Amino acid sequence: MRTVVISDLHLSAGRDGDLLRAEGARERLWEAIEDADRVVLLGDVVELRDRPIADAIELAAPFLGELRSVLPDAELLLVAGNHDHRFAEDWLEARALESSEPLGLEHRAAPSGVLERLTAKAGVELELVYPGLWLREDVYATHGHYLDRHLTVPTFERLGLAAVERVLGFPPGGPDPLDPPDGPATSPEEYEQLGSPVYALLYELAQSGTGARRGAASPSARIWALVGGGDTRAARMRGWLLGSVAVPGAVGAANRLGLGPVRSDLSARGITEAGLEAMREVVARLRIGADHVIFGHTHRRGPLGEESGWRTTAGTRLWNTGSWVHLPTVLGRAASESPYWPGTVAVLGDAGPPHLEHVLDDLDRDDLAELRPDGGRGAERVSESQIPPETTLPGEPI
Repeated sequence: MRTVVISDLHLSAGRDGDLLRAEGARERLWEAIEDADRVVLLGDVVELRDRPIADAIELAAPFLGELRSVLPDAELLLVAGNHDHRFAEDWLEARALESSEPLGLEHRAAPSGVLERLTAKAGVELELVYPGLWLREDVYATHGHYLDRHLTVPTFERLGLAAVERVLGFPPGGPDPLDPPDGPATSPEEYEQLGSPVYALLYELAQSGTGARRGAASPSARIWALVGGGDTRAARMRGWLLGSVAVPGAVGAANRLGLGPVRSDLSARGITEAGLEAMREVVARLRIGADHVIFGHTHRRGPLGEESGWRTTAGTRLWNTGSWVHLPTVLGRAASESPYWPGTVAVLGDAGPPHLEHVLDDLDRDDLAELRPDGGRGAERVSESQIPPETTLPGEPI
């Protein structure tokens, strides 16, 4: 069986950076997966934080319908992420009423609620899987949003989860030298108790008309863009001031309030290392006894080449499927210069490790921009202080 895993499509993203709404990007994907027996959409498939739900469904449905026409006999599975957590919420609520058993590593269900509306619109049958699934006895896949609890980057969701921890009386989820990764187990149920209120809030903000559908970048997105500087002297100076004064001050305040531990290192390398450290923590806490774990969420594809840091202390190999979102502010001139270049899928056979296929790596920066649903016009409007939805930050898994 040939399995293809795709994550972080963010279909219906507010700034039209979701490449798979464009025919050119879809054609390239179809060519790459034409012989797949199983397709796993590994979370953040639809962006439900930027637009009213009816608009999001209208924009996302054509992709699913075309996917089914390209692969009429393939098994289609969808894993909910944090940006489309609503897909799992109706099922989670019904399950809580019917069962006292804690949430495990894999549960399957027919679509309900919002997801049922989407599949009906697309004319597609698929299965909801949550919070992840075993692709083989030695390979587990999950979106990866549970890692936010252990993240040391001060994203909105990291601080929101810490606030919920305090309200509910949970011990802090950040790194602690007295609580190593092989310490106490944590259940998916606990991660859901902490994350669900934060995900629900952000979804409801979009539905109320105060969310990112007006084009507003998230607070954490603005921090990254500002610290990242820009091409002008003023932008570089603003980035230096924020990075050396404002962010450390905010991080210190968050830590004093018990919303940490978080760190002020917002470099690309620091964010990448923080994401990997947090995912290693999740694998250990959930006791995922797999040789390989595939996840998305951070948009940081990898490992690339011989990169280190992609193994847990127990030896589990981590694989990240990157994203299909075009974000000019984090791209180099070519794919070789950017671990956040979109267009990656993970492919798995009956034996052997997964491997990553980078479908868009032959394109240059201008070619990639032209693949956007808006033909690249939106890319020209993206500045260092106005960037797409918060999960598309480099290595910022929120």
